[in-house]
Formats: sequence, structure tokens, C-alpha cells
Amino acid sequence: MPDSTGAVVVGVDGSDDALNAAVWAAAVAEKFDAPLHIVHATPDPGRLLTDAAATIYATLIAEQRATAEATLKSVEDAVRAKSATLTITATRFDESASKVLTSLSENARLVVLGCPEVHTGAALLLGSTTVAVTTHSSCPVVAWRGGITAPTDQPIVLGVNGDQTGDAAYRIAFEFAERFGVPIYAVNAWPGRRVLGGIEIPAMIDWGAVETAQWQFVMGSVEPWSERYPAVEVRYFIETAGAGQALLQHAADAQLVVVGSRGRGLLAGALLGSTSLNMLHHSPVPVLVCHNATR
Repeated sequence: MPDSTGAVVVGVDGSDDALNAAVWAAAVAEKFDAPLHIVHATPDPGRLLTDAAATIYATLIAEQRATAEATLKSVEDAVRAKSATLTITATRFDESASKVLTSLSENARLVVLGCPEVHTGAALLLGSTTVAVTTHSSCPVVAWRGGITAPTDQPIVLGVNGDQTGDAAYRIAFEFAERFGVPIYAVNAWPGRRVLGGIEIPAMIDWGAVETAQWQFVMGSVEPWSERYPAVEVRYFIETAGAGQALLQHAADAQLVVVGSRGRGLLAGALLGSTSLNMLHHSPVPVLVCHNATR
């Protein structure tokens, strides 16, 4: 398998979403002084058929491969038109996209996948490749959407949960913000004064002290990273909503949303967290999901 060490890897399938995701990925690669690796992956049906059946489908297989090569060339040409000095490789694989991209993620800096625009129907559907790669990737994964094809001056939204599952996400968010020259909106979801877990909170609680403690908790979670990246401006927000809704309140004005997820162990890696899935389904802008176990 080609070496993807330190590369921004983008999966393409011939769709406009994938093409635009590749252009965005190229712009990010330039910001990080990284190479771009464009990947097209389609399982070879001949591997699943008898020799006789494979012969019958030989023409279909050849056409499939020709289409893949044409797609790769088209995407590479589009990227080179905007990023003439970028180091670019393009590779076709006769394997499933999720398997290939997950394997390449072991050495890659970032994996990028194009996703459909969010609307009433599409919000309920997310490609199996995106879910599989995001769940099992060894590096951060971006589910791209929203029409942004290059870094802008809009902020990066960072989901703040305060536990160690967010450490890698905080680091990645600050790296992107520093490279892009934009602020971070650190967003925390807090149930607020009245109820916690559906239970009415006693009125005698000193809510002023509780709110102060919550602000200290949120700022204390992020400040170590702010000290490492002093050029990055950070603005803090505490929203009385669920985590997904809190992030969505700020996503429309952002260029990227960064969320952490659980590790990639046998159990933890089997499912994405509810916040990550919520953002993958509903965010109008690219979403970067980062497992705490990622590099």
C-alpha cells in the first residue's frame, strides 16, 4: 500500500461533494505543509465470483477501473489548478473504501471524506463509509460539507467536555486555528439551573457559585492548550442545551467543528459518541472527529 505518512488523505468517488472535499483537503494540506493523497477505492467483484462469472464481468470490471482512473485524474487536475506547488499522489484500490482509508489512517495526518449537504432527508442518512472510517480511524477524520473549499476567517468551534477524551480534539483544534489564523469558539453544554437529569434542583443551591464553578471548569479545560498556542484567540460559550444542539448553535457561523470521541478499543471503538454522530448528521459545515487515542 502506498506510503501516506504525514499526508492529508482524501477519498473520492466521482461526486461533486468528493471533488469539493478534495479541493478543501488540498488547501488544508498546504496550510500544514503536508502532501495530499487522493484515493479512489472500489471492491473488485471478481474477488467474490467464480472464475467463469468473473470472465462474464470482465468488461464491467475494466469499465469500473477506467472510471476510477478518470475520476482520480479529474480530481487531481482540479486540485493542481488551485494548488500548483502541492505534492500530490493519486491511487486506485480494488478494496472497500472504508478498509483502505482506515488502513491509510495509520500513518496519515488527516482523512477527509465528502458528505451531502444537510437537508431534511439527507440529515437522516450518513454513508456507511463515513461512519466506519470515523469510528475506526487512527488519525482525525473530517466529514466535509457546506461549500467551504478553502480556509476562511470564520472561527473553529470546539466541543468542550472537560474530560480526557477531549485532549486530542483540543490539540487538533488549536493546531488548525493557529495554521488558519482564526479564533476558537470553545462551546460547553450545561443543563442549567433548573433541572439535572430530569430532576428538579432544590432552590437553596447557590446557583451563582455553581455557574462560576462551571465557567472555571470550562476555561480550566482549555487554558493549558491556550498557553501552548498563545497566538490563538479563544472565546468561551456555555449553552443550556444538549451537547449536539449547543454546537449546532455556533456551527452556522464557523468553518469547522471539532469534537472528541472515545478511544478505539474493542468496545469503545465499536460506536461513535452521540455528540459526534449528531454533528456528522446535522452540521452544515465540515466536522472533524478526533479520538483521544489518535496521534
